[in-house]
Amino acid sequence: MERRTIGAAALAVGAVGLGCMPMSWAYSTSQQRGDRSVRTVHAALDAGVQLLDTADMYGPFTNELLVGRALKGRRSEAFLSTKCGLLVGDQHIVANGRPGYVRRACDASLRRLQTDVIDLYQLHRADPEVPVEETWGAMADLVTAGKVRALGLCAVGARAGRGPGARMHDATIRQLERMQQVFPVSAVQAELSVWSPQALEDLLPWCAARGVGVLAAMPLGSGYLTGTLKPGHGFEPDDPRARHPRFTAEMMAANQPVVAELRRIAERHGATPAQVALAWVLRQGRHVVPVPGTKREQWAVENAGAAELRLTDRDLAAIAGLPRARGSWD
Repeated sequence: MERRTIGAAALAVGAVGLGCMPMSWAYSTSQQRGDRSVRTVHAALDAGVQLLDTADMYGPFTNELLVGRALKGRRSEAFLSTKCGLLVGDQHIVANGRPGYVRRACDASLRRLQTDVIDLYQLHRADPEVPVEETWGAMADLVTAGKVRALGLCAVGARAGRGPGARMHDATIRQLERMQQVFPVSAVQAELSVWSPQALEDLLPWCAARGVGVLAAMPLGSGYLTGTLKPGHGFEPDDPRARHPRFTAEMMAANQPVVAELRRIAERHGATPAQVALAWVLRQGRHVVPVPGTKREQWAVENAGAAELRLTDRDLAAIAGLPRARGSWD
């Protein structure tokens, strides 16, 4: 069977995706409700969202089960993306890139998602104990088998392991170039937002030159860029923001000028700060799809509306002039 690839054109360019992780894992777990999340997925699809992003480790497993339930009868409306390669233990997360595991993980995801094929299958993290070529080759075999349509790499953790003077995504690009020798990379998922624009330096140009799509993770700064979080807001103990250097009360206060400028731009357009932040991501290239996470219908619909917002040169200049976002590491 001929191996099929899907480039950036298949990623619903010019639209906003939906990150499903918060619906059943990590963020504000006390507020997670399965039925409400199903309604959120349906509201997103009704609003024109196509790309849904999940992973087997979210839950673990419960997020894929939820997405599978939400897509019952509506599978043809979604471009479905999930991930493999990370195992969740009681107090740790480890990578597993062994080919046998990859094959088993894909079959399990297909069952949970109640589908015959995954549109985009992403390697969540490379296993340092397994050559990435071996892992990627096993994932390519899934395309040949018709279980997967395209392959991608999740590079959200690219901040770790950088040497002095290296750009954030240098190691990721070297890894991608190795993977390309085995089978085409169709998409890369990496953090990109008004307050984390580093991917613009190297990763986005690399992807654009090769027709590789970019899934912009955390395009709303894990909620901060919506303007709904205030200094001293407080987070549940299992919420990753409770330990994030940008979400201390001091740093949330220090970064208020970023949100204030987004709010000023939004007022000129009759929009919201979140829509401005997402519209900025969409302006970074037709190969870029922002994937904000939410568990509420209201926000899913609002986020989808960002695709209609046209930022002016004045708006873009104001965003370019924003002060660098600060964290407690600074």
